[in-house]
Amino acid sequence: MLGPFNRGGRSKPMGEINVVPFIDVMLVLLVIFMITAPMLTQGVQVDLPQVSSEPIEETEDRDPINVAVESDGRYSIWVGDDEPREVGIDEIAERVIILLERQPGTPVMVHGDRNVPYGKVVTLMSTLQTAGVSNVGLISEPPPGDS
Repeated sequence: MLGPFNRGGRSKPMGEINVVPFIDVMLVLLVIFMITAPMLTQGVQVDLPQVSSEPIEETEDRDPINVAVESDGRYSIWVGDDEPREVGIDEIAERVIILLERQPGTPVMVHGDRNVPYGKVVTLMSTLQTAGVSNVGLISEPPPGDS
């Protein structure tokens, strides 16, 4: 009987490497990386201007929604010339959703104190993004001496 286990004949050494297990491992790793890669990149989408700082053109028909982060981390919200009202981060999302349902396309402006922790601004921007705001304006003051 001829075969790989014949006792009488000489067996040739095998000159091939079986790469099937290697391919299986590589495919498993590829699937794992494809699943985990989107989870590693998190962030807030911000539509940054491509030009030097210019004043934002105001739309005459609607007042902007203003959201502020104060230096101590408190949040406030107001529309147009109304009085700012202190609210929690969850209430900001609810109010913005209601205001945008009434008037879609209303601009949203963020006022951030220069001394506020960066994480507070990121939390606010993320909250606005989940509320459906696609573009956010960041309010700043010109440096002293500029007019």
